[in-house]
Amino acid sequence: MTETTPITMAAVYLTGYGDLDRLEYRTDVLVPTPGPNDVLIRVSAAGVNNTDINTRTGWYSRDVTQSSGAAADTGVDADSTSGWSGDLQFPRIQGADVCGHIVAVGGKVSDDRIGERVLVSTMQTAHSAGEPFIATVFGSEHDGGFAQFTLAHTDETHAVNCGWSDVELASIPCAYSTAENMLHRIELGAEHVLITGASGGVGSAAVQLAKRRGAHVTAVAGATKADAVRELGADLVVHRNTDLVATFGENSFDVVVDVVAGPVWEHVTRLLRIGGRYISAGAIAGPVVDLDVRDLYLKDLTLKGSTYQDPEVFPNLIGYIERGEIRPMIAATYPLDQIATAQTAFLAKDFVGKIVLEIPE
Repeated sequence: MTETTPITMAAVYLTGYGDLDRLEYRTDVLVPTPGPNDVLIRVSAAGVNNTDINTRTGWYSRDVTQSSGAAADTGVDADSTSGWSGDLQFPRIQGADVCGHIVAVGGKVSDDRIGERVLVSTMQTAHSAGEPFIATVFGSEHDGGFAQFTLAHTDETHAVNCGWSDVELASIPCAYSTAENMLHRIELGAEHVLITGASGGVGSAAVQLAKRRGAHVTAVAGATKADAVRELGADLVVHRNTDLVATFGENSFDVVVDVVAGPVWEHVTRLLRIGGRYISAGAIAGPVVDLDVRDLYLKDLTLKGSTYQDPEVFPNLIGYIERGEIRPMIAATYPLDQIATAQTAFLAKDFVGKIVLEIPE
């Protein structure tokens, strides 16, 4: 470590599955020591994401069938809960989004990296030994960004050079990589795409990134958020309670990009054209849905899930940022010690874009 690195730091511990009282703000957490391939990052800002809350509430358990919001409101059976890849080790420092500066490096990392302003990949493959579709999640299987300092593998830590603020950069990693990965995996081109949940972090990112690819974007969002979603590039915004089949007719879209599931799903296979493609990276409105398999095979549809990220996805995002091809949308910021207030505001869904925590020096 460098001489200026303190021994202890402020951080938020997740002490177990449950309500907001499971988030414990402390100022006596030991600053981690880099392993041989690690960098130590002084965190400036960290975004708030659905995955932070879903992990805290145990929503990823197969026993949970309700929407993510309902799980946060009512709680789940703590004995049956799990994280992305099984049960978590507690306490855990969450935070899938990190922007900060490298202040120290491990023995196998060049000292030249010290001082870089960086973003950290959310879905990490550096620890997967090359196994396909195996990834660990920053802030879930590894301590993340809800702290003054965090460790990351050097290969998962990306220098970024642009005029954005640290808060703006911290809005990118989880939401934008999730969205870009969906578009990459579904091979979206200049086609008609329906994007659900378009006012949220992933959805609003998907609108921008789809327009960047030349797509015609129909976005689903609440009426009060329609203008903001249009400003991001959506060609048409429809209310989330719209009967999509009645409005557009069957066989209307080449691609559906979905983070909502729940009631939206009943329309999907009818809305897609013959040979259409569907991809999901979330199910905030409910994870259990009905599928008429006849639509699947008679229309030659492709249905895909998206979690593991191909290695080019995150570096591509860095390029989009540095070339000014995307822009951040910050809804609000909170200090780290107000994380419970920030997550409460996040769950209210009365915003467009991202909520970001500012980390004290």
